[in-house]
Amino acid sequence: MGVAIALGVILFLVMGVVYLYNGLVTRRVRCQEAWSQIDVQLKRRYDLIPNLVETVQGYTKHERETLEGVVQARNQAMAAKGVQQQSEAENMLSGALRQLFALSESYPALKANENFARLQEELASTENRIAFARQYYNDSCGVYNAACQKFPANMVAGAFGFKPAVFFQLEEAAEREAPKVKF
Repeated sequence: MGVAIALGVILFLVMGVVYLYNGLVTRRVRCQEAWSQIDVQLKRRYDLIPNLVETVQGYTKHERETLEGVVQARNQAMAAKGVQQQSEAENMLSGALRQLFALSESYPALKANENFARLQEELASTENRIAFARQYYNDSCGVYNAACQKFPANMVAGAFGFKPAVFFQLEEAAEREAPKVKF
């Protein structure tokens, strides 16, 4: 009778560990899936940028520095590895794209160009998708990290080597500020 109770307690504990382990795996996979969605949107962004640069080059002959900056930032972003490096590279690329769109203000014919307008709209749509994917990724990381830190799952997480997920963050404090609109 005592052996049956002991086996029952052991079985209960093993089932609890399995349940906690599987929950942590599910949350970790959700973080990986969310990162993959960011990758999909970044690939779309990288594919649009050369077309945008090519269109702008047709209208602007002497704005070489800005265009080269966009291309260089794109290449660095494509080569980035890991969340931290990717985050830094994407912030640089966002800044370069802002400069490119600011440049378009100097060229009214460029702003009226159908290809440029369509590419700008596609890029704006992609930026929105990237923002949503980043938010989903960070939400998934938050749920996963919280699960890894809660008792008793933290014991299972520590025993099986579950590491905290890295959040996707803005590097520049200026990007956190609301834009100033003046009329």
